[in-house]
Amino acid sequence: MYYGLDIPPFGPLGDALVLAGLAREAEDAGWDGFFIWDHIAREWRVDVVDTWIALAAIAMQTATIRFGPLVTPLPRRRPWKLARETVSLDHLSGGRLVFGVGLGSGRDCEWRNMGEETDLKTRGAMADEGLEIITRLWYGESFSFEGQHYTITDAHFTPKPLQQPRIPIWTGGYWPARPPFRRAARWDGVFPLGKQGGLLQPADIRVIVDFVGEHRQSSAPFDVVYRHPAVTDLDQGRELVTAYADAGATWWLEAIHPVHFGGNWEGDWMVERMRARILQGPPRI
Repeated sequence: MYYGLDIPPFGPLGDALVLAGLAREAEDAGWDGFFIWDHIAREWRVDVVDTWIALAAIAMQTATIRFGPLVTPLPRRRPWKLARETVSLDHLSGGRLVFGVGLGSGRDCEWRNMGEETDLKTRGAMADEGLEIITRLWYGESFSFEGQHYTITDAHFTPKPLQQPRIPIWTGGYWPARPPFRRAARWDGVFPLGKQGGLLQPADIRVIVDFVGEHRQSSAPFDVVYRHPAVTDLDQGRELVTAYADAGATWWLEAIHPVHFGGNWEGDWMVERMRARILQGPPRI
């Protein structure tokens, strides 16, 4: 089991230098991963930092911890720009980037209000085309593509990623919707979430593992990334980790969100309590 943190880059954490400092402290405290959300606006009136600028700062301030966006909404981005950004971050970090992808929340504040695509099926098709383009550009060979949503002619991107055969791709989705999990089966990991903030149980993880396995054609290692509200009782945390590990999870992520520390999104985030949990370290088994 690997242990990571799930961090919303908003409010008092909506600052690249603050996030980079927290990531360095998390690394020193023994965490294996530091992952941040990717939004350009929220329904709350809070500061929001650009995720990819923050990831560059995190890469520069850390040495061993894995990091990445969890998740980047592919339909909102140009695939070739993401191909450049991911490879650049992979080199900047010495090969530690994880590329978390999804379709996006669909919230009006960053989709409809910005003129972005709102149809979920269309966003799914855009994500599939985008992933094909990005991974082919990572190969460093001349490449052309003509799809329903994107066209690219005779592109040749170098350098290649440091990580081979590719930067790990984790796909997020809300269970029990099936399409995101069929998509995840083609890549390197799955980040399942419960609908409407519901907590997935170990039994749910078992079903997800079985479903992805039925659709997976590769025998390469595959990550199952489970997110749980932050725990401050490490003994209780170890019991939970054991249950989810037995169900097939390979990563335990703790949600370092203000609502889990007596704070709220538009008020006091209780940042010192959040930081104290990070410094406490993971509930290793």
